Amino acid sequence: MENKTVVFRGGGDVATGSIYRLHKAGFKVVVLEIEKPTVIRRTVSFAQAVFDGEITIEGVKGQLAKNVENAKEILENSNIPVIIDPKGESIKELKPIAVVDGILAKKNLGTKIDMAPVVVGLGPGFEAGVDVNAVIETSRGHDLGRVILEGKTKPDSGVPGNIAGYSWERVIRSSCEGEVKHASKLGDIVKKGQVVMYVGDTEVLSPLDGCLRGLINEGTNVTEGFKIGDVDPRGIVDYCYTISDKARAIGGSVLEAIMYFINK
Repeated sequence: MENKTVVFRGGGDVATGSIYRLHKAGFKVVVLEIEKPTVIRRTVSFAQAVFDGEITIEGVKGQLAKNVENAKEILENSNIPVIIDPKGESIKELKPIAVVDGILAKKNLGTKIDMAPVVVGLGPGFEAGVDVNAVIETSRGHDLGRVILEGKTKPDSGVPGNIAGYSWERVIRSSCEGEVKHASKLGDIVKKGQVVMYVGDTEVLSPLDGCLRGLINEGTNVTEGFKIGDVDPRGIVDYCYTISDKARAIGGSVLEAIMYFINK
């Protein structure tokens, strides 16, 4: 296989599971991100390179690239370039074998089936055979990771996945509009009712006991109802720094989908 370049639209924690697995399988992966990503699981999201310049996740380094040429240099060093390119304008120049939409916006933000020989969408908002070649089921449960070659995934339920008996209870959302300021840091063990951050002058409390697994970047301006944090009731700090079971499972499915069409 001569062309091993795969472009990912989005570098959040779920997409990162796929980025990592494709990188380990020998693909040259390039990540496209927005100017200010709103990821909360920052320790396991290649998108965080936009803020920090670089990030290493389970031994794989992601680096912020200035442009496509710089991205190619980063690839030559066996690292993962992250380019600020929300519209995907660099895809034509990169000429990838595959494009994966891992934004998880629950809707299609401009990904088209003719962007590359293989185009894959993660989660709701895509139809296999219409705007992508394949869609991957991202909802926890029996069908998680299923490769769909015709049709759509389950519709967005709006209910977060169940972890240790908690679903929506573990997600922290902003109660107002404002700028985020941290009172705790990622990986902290927190108690129910503890102040973990502020939105403007408003305290944001932990909804339960556990480990603060997700925390949006400080200085981010958010609106009311915006997802800004995540408490893991299992309370295992190491889970903050490793790719989740869900992201890793989806990553295997993305690899399957790409290889299916390449071999076909």
